[in-house]
Formats: sequence, C-alpha cells, structure tokens
Amino acid sequence: MTTLEAPRAPDLDATPRPRRVPVWLAIVAASLPMFMATLDNLVMTSALPVIQVDLGSSVGQLSWFMNAYTLTFATFMLPAATLGDRLGRRRIMLAGITVFTLASVAAALSTSSEALIAARAVQGLGAAAIMPLSLTLLAAAVPAAMRPLAIGIWGGVSGLGVALGPVIGGAVVEGVSWQAIFWLNVPVALVAVPLVLVAIPESRGAWQRLDPVGVLLLGGAVFLGVWGIVHGNDDGWAAPTVVAPLVVAGLLLPAYVLWARGRSYAVLPLRLFAERKFRVANIIYLTFTLGIFGAVFLLAQYLQVVQGYTPLEAGVRTLPWTAAPMVVAPIAGALVGRLGYRMLLVTGLVLQTVALVWFAVITENGSGYSSFVVPLVLAGVGMGLTFAPAATMVLDGLPDEDFAIASSANSTIREFGVALGIAVLVAVFLGNGGELTPAGYDGAVGPALLTGAAAVAVAVVAALFAPGRGKGPAPRA
Repeated sequence: MTTLEAPRAPDLDATPRPRRVPVWLAIVAASLPMFMATLDNLVMTSALPVIQVDLGSSVGQLSWFMNAYTLTFATFMLPAATLGDRLGRRRIMLAGITVFTLASVAAALSTSSEALIAARAVQGLGAAAIMPLSLTLLAAAVPAAMRPLAIGIWGGVSGLGVALGPVIGGAVVEGVSWQAIFWLNVPVALVAVPLVLVAIPESRGAWQRLDPVGVLLLGGAVFLGVWGIVHGNDDGWAAPTVVAPLVVAGLLLPAYVLWARGRSYAVLPLRLFAERKFRVANIIYLTFTLGIFGAVFLLAQYLQVVQGYTPLEAGVRTLPWTAAPMVVAPIAGALVGRLGYRMLLVTGLVLQTVALVWFAVITENGSGYSSFVVPLVLAGVGMGLTFAPAATMVLDGLPDEDFAIASSANSTIREFGVALGIAVLVAVFLGNGGELTPAGYDGAVGPALLTGAAAVAVAVVAALFAPGRGKGPAPRA
C-alpha cells in the first residue's frame, strides 16, 4: 500500500536550525536532577537515629549509609564524562537519573542495613552521571551571552542542595518516615526526565580513545582519598585503615600525572591546567567548600543540640544562609561580564570568612539565635557571590568539547572538599573535647569554625589571581 504525500517546497537553507527553547526551561531542566543528586549527599544525616532503631544498624553501618554514596559519587564523575563525550551527554545523564531513581526505590524498600548501603552506593553511581553533565549540557543549551547568568543559577541550586540536605531530611522524617526521603526522588525524576528531553539538546565531545589506565589511577586516588578522609574521625587518623589509603592515594596522583603527560586522550587531560582560570577556580572550590560546608554541618547540629530546635526548626533558621544564593547567584552571574571575576569572588569569600569568625565568637559566647541573623545573611550573600563566578570561570577559555571533562573534574574537587571539610572541622571539634551534648560545644565549636574560616581565607588569596574587570567572559550573541 502506498501513501501519497503532498509535494514539499525545496530546502532553501540546508543548514539545520537548532530548536530554541526558553532559557529558563533549560535552566530548570538541568538544575532539577542536579538538585536531587546534591540533596542526597547529606539528606540522611537527620534521619540516622531513626534508621538505627528501625534497622538495628551498628555505628559503623550508620557511617556507611553516608560514605557509600560519597565514594561512588566522587569516584565515577570523570568516567561518566568520558562516556558522555562518546555516547552523548544527555543520554548518559538520563541513564544516571534512571539508575539514581531505581536505587532510591531500592533504598526505600530496604529492610536491612546491608541492603541500604548497597542502594546508597548505586545512588552515588547514578549521581556521578548527573552532577557534572548537567552543567555541561546547560552551558551548551543557552546562548553564550546568557551563560554566566544560567551557570549562576545552577551554582546556587547546587549549593542549596548540599546545604538543605539535612534540613529536608529532618522535615521528611518528622512528618512522614525515613523511607519517604528516598520515595521523594521518584516524582522528581518523573518530572525531570521529560524536561531534559524537551529542553536540553544532545551534545557530544571529541571521539577519542578510552583511558582505562588513567581511570584506574585517578579513580583509585579519588576513591582511596575520600575513603581515608571519611574514616579519619571514626577509626582515628593514625589507624592503618586511614593512613594506608591516604598514602596510596598520594602515590597514585603523581603516577597519573606521569601517565597522562603527552596523552591527549587521558581521562583528565593535563592541558586543562594550562588555563589559569581553571586552576584558580578549582583551588577556590576546594578550599571554599572545605570551610563552608564543614561549618554548615556543625552549625546545623549546634542549633539542634545546644539551642534545642528540631531539625525542621533549625533548617528554617538557617535559610538566611542557605537560601540566599538562589537570589544572589543569578545577579552575580549577570555581573561577571561587567565586573570580572576577581571583585565578585574576593567580596563573596571575604564575607564568608567574616561570617565564620563571627559564628565562632557567638557560639562560644552562648548567644541566642537573634545574634546569628546578620552573619547568616553575610554568609548567604557571600556564597551567592562565589558560586556563579567560580562555576563560570571553570569553563571560561576552554573549548566546548572539554566542558564535560572540566565540569566533572570541578565536581569531583567540590565533592572532595565537602567530605574533607566535614572530616577536618569535626576532627578539630573532637580534638578540643567536643561532644554532641548541650555543654559539649563549649571551647570546641569555636576552634572548628575558625578552621573553616582559615580555609575560606585561603580561597580569598586564590581569588586575587582571578581575572579582574574587563577580563570576565565576553558576552556573545
């Protein structure tokens, strides 16, 4: 049977025109699954006591509920970027959303600690394909002139996801159950998948050889490094189970550098580090996340243990800090082209350093919540001024085909900084006699927060080497 078709007019322009979608829709489509992945980083912290009673978990198993996610998340971001370049970035991110969602269902249905740990590890694997590729796809989907603004919003949502994890987890546990934390991901994914298909076009990087040796060397360094860090406080920093992984990780990094030198197909090409903006942005992200998210973790506990708020009440009271980047980051992104990176980054990081020192003073003085409002606002505005320029600077100056690898490297460094920040600040807290009791914070929380402030101060110094006015990304039509 034949079908008659109406004659078509000849194609006057053989060049395919890209399908245009509203910029806001592309931002939502890229940010929603990324928010889901970053939220689950710390979403279980408030639910651990409830889960311990329900599943009869040991203390070691409680730590693995967190660590299993962190380890696979940090380790597999770079390999996911390589697969995205070869097979399609949107395709790999959608596969990551699917894996993440199915693992969330498995976590919600878990009836044993071992099953929950396994589900969390698979969740982290899915998140590794979501977090970096979402930024890469967003950068390619929006016009270059709008890219700093879009990345600013993406950065604000990313930080919000990590910061609000304990808050949302506590609220869900209080109102429903710990299983609901994971069921929440299902409707989010059902909305995110069609949004990505509609608003984000497919893109690929340069087709090149796979680098299994580089994946083993660099992935092993990340895995063992994060392993040692997250076990430092529980096992003791001098324990063989901590020292050995950290030493091996320290040896694998230079081994990777020697391997990758001269190999254009390396899983993390060394040529990226020839770009000063890429180097400076990653130094800022490592030290900034170390200081700020370690402080978020401690202060969320402080508001509950010392000041007596429930997890939900404590979360609401941190909103001047955690929600401010959603307002400030887009504004900062829009100003990057006019002001350059340096002014925004230095201002934002100085505000956060001041806020952390302020927190150290008022927590040691036993001040009430009203004394926290101003430094909370300073910290929130500072985070917003940092997220957008730093995220934009990671990609600025690099060819589009390197976006996925550059974004994955930056996301890995950020994840490493979050894990390191929580471990280091908690170690300082415990080293000064700190305990999770109302009186146990005296003399311990201040030094820990000052340590966080020192880390952010290092980021201030790094920001001085960022491009100044007139050297930000030039808007292009």
